[in-house]
Amino acid sequence: MPAGTLYRGREGMWSWVAHRVTGVLIFFFLFVHVLDTALVRVSPEAYDEVVATYKTPIVALLEYGLVAAILFHALNGLRVIAVDFWSKGPRYQKQMLWTVVGIWVVLMAGSIYPVLGHAARELFGS
Repeated sequence: MPAGTLYRGREGMWSWVAHRVTGVLIFFFLFVHVLDTALVRVSPEAYDEVVATYKTPIVALLEYGLVAAILFHALNGLRVIAVDFWSKGPRYQKQMLWTVVGIWVVLMAGSIYPVLGHAARELFGS
């Protein structure tokens, strides 16, 4: 890495990037959700068509991605709060990040069946 480079690619930078990306993805979801919910007042038939597309396996994968984004954003946000408001936070931020990643992996593994179970049954049968 060249001397004087601002970004060094360490854990802190990648958690910062992931926090911003997940925040934008969550905002985009909320924007789309408000739009599709508002569609019910314009055309209930169009709303029903949109909701029918949400029951496809591809959208189930997108929902799993949404769960991943929300969980990481929330857990990393708690880590950021700890770093900012705990006097020893900056000293332990790397360990806290790996703890967040570990908890995130466990929670994501636990959410596979509840989120993707319907899509798996639709694709592969009961």
